[in-house]
Amino acid sequence: MVFDIKLLDVLACPVCKGKLVLNKDKTHLLCRFDRLSYPVKEGIPVLIEEEATQLSSDELEQQQ
Repeated sequence: MVFDIKLLDVLACPVCKGKLVLNKDKTHLLCRFDRLSYPVKEGIPVLIEEEATQLSSDELEQQQ
């Protein structure tokens, strides 16, 4: 199942309520402000803080 990118208009980071972007291989949603990566499993974003991965600045740049 593919993630519907129209959802990016209404989804927000659960931590800071900021904008999320889809990474280049479309498997994670990224919050640039908090440097968090939320997985997309079977087309469904898992927006749970405990499921997010903390990214370094370099990792964040590579994901975009």
